[in-house]
Amino acid sequence: MRVLMWHVHGSWATSFVHGPHTTLVPAVPGRGPDGRGRPDTFHWPDRAIEVTPERLRAEDVDVVVLQRPRELRLAEEWLGRRPGRDVPAVYVEHDTPRRTPSDVGPPEEVVPDSRHFLHDRSDIMVVHVTHFNQVFWNCGRAPTRVIEHGIADPGHRYTGDMPRGGVVINDPLRRGRVCGTDLLAGLAAALPLDLFGMNVTGAPGRLGIAPESLWTFEDLPQARMHEELARRRVYVHPYRWTSLGLALIEAMMLGLPVVALATTEAVEAVPPEAGVLSTRVAALAEAARALAADPPRARQMGKEARAHAVDRYGLPRFLRDWRRTLQEATR
Repeated sequence: MRVLMWHVHGSWATSFVHGPHTTLVPAVPGRGPDGRGRPDTFHWPDRAIEVTPERLRAEDVDVVVLQRPRELRLAEEWLGRRPGRDVPAVYVEHDTPRRTPSDVGPPEEVVPDSRHFLHDRSDIMVVHVTHFNQVFWNCGRAPTRVIEHGIADPGHRYTGDMPRGGVVINDPLRRGRVCGTDLLAGLAAALPLDLFGMNVTGAPGRLGIAPESLWTFEDLPQARMHEELARRRVYVHPYRWTSLGLALIEAMMLGLPVVALATTEAVEAVPPEAGVLSTRVAALAEAARALAADPPRARQMGKEARAHAVDRYGLPRFLRDWRRTLQEATR
């Protein structure tokens, strides 16, 4: 099977391209958002092939995997075929609903009433990455299903030799409250934190956190980030309103105990024996401090976190679910 898919979310795409299909990945000059091509910081197999928009009309494409509304237009322009009508398509909904943008729907819809932009179409399945998303999005006529995340197991690499907390947030200053950037100062006062991700370098100064309490690691290759993260005593997940950060699952697979806000899908992903979840930030700060001071307890909770993550979010199950879904879409 030959699948057209844009490179949007690096970690999710890395899991997806490990399936048995050939993935055609658009690449444009300058590697902008409409054509990032293959990444440099993740390992992708050779069957993920870069393709220019000009070449796509001559390519055999069995199904299109869409991830952003504008990809409907891009696919039609570049393929010369309409997704869902002239070529099978599915839409991956990575995000929790928010106030609807004015260019997609009525701008005043609040979260419980958020209509998905495919609400009135029955020819494109919406694939949610969490059950939380499926419950909160109003998808109307669109068929839906959930395919939970799947992660290539990085192995149990936890050492926890550094009594600090690891946090992974891309663009923390731009994304702000959504990913809990504003909570880092309070958490870092209880336990020094190390912030990994893209565009993190200026975070301590902008947030008013002393540099020794918030070290930053700018856009490390995935393997190097795993190596560094495994040295931290505990993983801290301050996200308020995202589906489920893949870095949280990766940290659990590495063997880190978790301290997380009890919001969205985190309450499903982290069982009580694997970490501490609460909506009280003070309770999370105290839990992080306590785990840092108790290495044996942190190690045992990390083992439980790993066992749960490997069982629920293993790559084989993810790829089986996607193989079935793509086969259904192309029938």
